[in-house]
Amino acid sequence: MVSYKELGLVNSREIFKQAMAGKYAIAAFNFNNMEQMQAIVSAAVECKSPVILQVSSGARKYANQTLLRYMAQGAVEYAKELGLNVPIVLHLDHGDTFELCKSCIEMGFSSVMIDGSHHSYEDNIALTKKVVDYAHQFDVTVEGELGVLAGVEDEVSAEHHTYTRPEEVEDFLARTGVDSLAISIGTSHGANKFKPEQCTRNAEGLLVPPPLRFDILEEIEKRIPGFPIVLHGASSVPQDKVAIINEYGGKLKDAIGIPEDQLRRAATSAVCKINIDSDGRLAMTAAVREVLALQPQEFDPRKYLGPARDSLRELYKHKIVDVLGSANTVK
Repeated sequence: MVSYKELGLVNSREIFKQAMAGKYAIAAFNFNNMEQMQAIVSAAVECKSPVILQVSSGARKYANQTLLRYMAQGAVEYAKELGLNVPIVLHLDHGDTFELCKSCIEMGFSSVMIDGSHHSYEDNIALTKKVVDYAHQFDVTVEGELGVLAGVEDEVSAEHHTYTRPEEVEDFLARTGVDSLAISIGTSHGANKFKPEQCTRNAEGLLVPPPLRFDILEEIEKRIPGFPIVLHGASSVPQDKVAIINEYGGKLKDAIGIPEDQLRRAATSAVCKINIDSDGRLAMTAAVREVLALQPQEFDPRKYLGPARDSLRELYKHKIVDVLGSANTVK
């Protein structure tokens, strides 16, 4: 058993409390490798912001659970080396079994998500409570989910979304004891969140997806005031990155994301954690494709992964400062 506290990590409880009081949200950036981790930590330190290193089940298999533990510990030390000991959470994204959550807790994760949203309501409660009861023994925070997000990302896949039912949230919280709640108000996983026919065109001719259901969010806030809310599937799919990918051989069609102004609005509410994965993938892929296309003789991974890391860092800084509003909250 490895305690996250030994690694220098924090759980989400205190930073969520501060985020709600300050009307900002904390970024949960998914990572799979060293370059992504470096970009996340350096962006957080430069912007003086707490940050959540988020790991999916697929990323855990890819990176190896033992290496992840030491990468998380390294992230804490790297932040100190850069000059600021920002709060860092290591969080399991979309854990789908008790066994996976238990394993992550025992390997040093400070926060886990148990996603029982594809089960029946009662089975979701039973599974979530089982994880909460185990996690809280070690002061690990737990995120649950009500409602289903459409889209595909790693092992998470759903064809249709189901909005969170506000009338269920009080009962769910009382019977599970979760520390935060992921809800469904119109966000979606992956880069292809919406079909063009679902969108309208704005004055610049760009496709704009249907607005988020802020009415559902507001009703949930009324029912569980002061409780931390989480948004998944909140990548905005920057069209400049999509254009670079397609210019240099990619085939991304109908890649449409969530407008950043809507996420900024959400971040001033009880939404204190916003998940961003696809945008990072796009930034990294665009940079790698551009280097390899313009310098086809290049074979040193540092020469294309370095620019990818730099592109990621700039993207993450933009999200922290302009979208989530969490910059300059760490002294």
